[in-house]
Amino acid sequence: MAKLPKPEELLQINYNPPPTEDWMDRPVELKQGNFCWGAKGKNLAAVEFPNARDWTPVEADWKLPKDWEGTVLEAMADRLSKYRSFKVFMDICVRCGACADKCHFFIGGGDPKNMPVLRAELMRSVYRKYFTTAGKYLGKLAGARELDLNVLKEWWYYFYQCTECRRCSVFCPYGIDTAEITLMAREFTNLLGLNTDWISGPVANCYMKGNHLGLEPHAIMNSIEGMIDDIETITGIRINPSFNRKGAEILFVTPSGDLFADPGTFTAMGYMMLFHELGIDYTWSTYASEGGNFGFFTSNEMAKRLNAKIYAEAKRLGVKYIIGGECGHMWRVLNQYMDTWNGPADFMEVPKSPITGTVFDNAASTKMIHVTEFTADLIKNNKIKLDPSRNDDLVITYHDSCNTARGMGLLEEPRYIINSVCNKFHEMPDNTIRERTFCCGSGTGLNASENMEIRMRGGYPRANAVKFVRDKHGVNMLANICAIDRATLSASMDYWVPGVRVTGVHELVANALIMTGEKERETNLRGEPLPGKGGNE
Repeated sequence: MAKLPKPEELLQINYNPPPTEDWMDRPVELKQGNFCWGAKGKNLAAVEFPNARDWTPVEADWKLPKDWEGTVLEAMADRLSKYRSFKVFMDICVRCGACADKCHFFIGGGDPKNMPVLRAELMRSVYRKYFTTAGKYLGKLAGARELDLNVLKEWWYYFYQCTECRRCSVFCPYGIDTAEITLMAREFTNLLGLNTDWISGPVANCYMKGNHLGLEPHAIMNSIEGMIDDIETITGIRINPSFNRKGAEILFVTPSGDLFADPGTFTAMGYMMLFHELGIDYTWSTYASEGGNFGFFTSNEMAKRLNAKIYAEAKRLGVKYIIGGECGHMWRVLNQYMDTWNGPADFMEVPKSPITGTVFDNAASTKMIHVTEFTADLIKNNKIKLDPSRNDDLVITYHDSCNTARGMGLLEEPRYIINSVCNKFHEMPDNTIRERTFCCGSGTGLNASENMEIRMRGGYPRANAVKFVRDKHGVNMLANICAIDRATLSASMDYWVPGVRVTGVHELVANALIMTGEKERETNLRGEPLPGKGGNE
């Protein structure tokens, strides 16, 4: 485990490229603290991934299969013929550099190969060599190079330093989606068994048990029961959610991170308190107990396999539609892929709020809506009672999670909710939010412990924007609607901006929610005194 440098050391960033070496001539150097450990063979075998074996990146021998080069080139040819976007993205980049300074990893580290244009060039150079006439005959003069072991290791190192956040794509004048190039690179390395343990483990767990953590049904129910006890202590109200109940109107699916770890558990408590107050006819599933999809970080096919459980469970239980919790990549998968992979969901109905009567036509195809859409509609129609002063000890800013913002366009609903349940809200600078939001720095399976240096480097641009509003407005809480963000931003806030904590939006909703029959509340969901209570002024 590499020692994490102190913040002042990481801030010594050199943006100057090597003075003499061409980037093709500079061999990759795998620095500990900047990569995750290799996948375990048992996890690869569990989902029938190729070349299942234990391996480690720090050893010279990666235990690759015979003719691995042929495997990669054959797969590249297949994807070029299958995905027109991939072919276009290989051909149309003019290397203008508009994306160069937009990546959080380049900003936080200064490595030129983490400029999106150059990271993509790692693959384009191989594409040119084997799939273009100029590259076949002119080689390096045409920007082409052979696929060899050093190139493969370079792919693995840098394409697992991309969180597929798509910020670079916002600024690309040609609309190149660099995340799709990363997706392809990971598909190719995955064919050789070159996955990481922090991705393949959750994928195997989700495939076998329905969630990334491998939680059994009784463990899920026990965790929720503990939250119910805490809610009763705080409010005096006992909540009785149902599990796997056939005939419920709504299936509720949330990321498993909300079931076991703070601050996600407070967000899950918020869901339950809101649904109880409304009397919503919903059920949890202990089988489709994961909204997230780490399969998306390996291949489209694996993501499709894991995503299928949600529709399968909705069909088994006979629900009318699905509400999904605060998760990031669950919603990019839903918005861009789910209907194509596993639809049509014609066995369900277009979501219609049982409280307001609002029909969510945006979900006419998928039959699944985001919980913030649902809650914002409730507030707009004055269907819940709120006391925003209960959050007056918090000065909030909001982090647009990449997948819900750029991947789904969910921008206004979370802000509308926060401004309805809190009195003190401040935006970060315009060029760091909404479609141009900075990534948390640890998505797509990078939220491990052994790669903390690159995580903190990648998280620096977001943390720097938080620091700005902390220093200017006294911000002490960073809200978001992503389980990965709630986990990873907590670490980067502690490292870069001490004193700023992280919350889900529905934790704030629950603090402000006035429930029918509740006792006088003394604390928030974290057990801390409310403003004006317990000497907290």
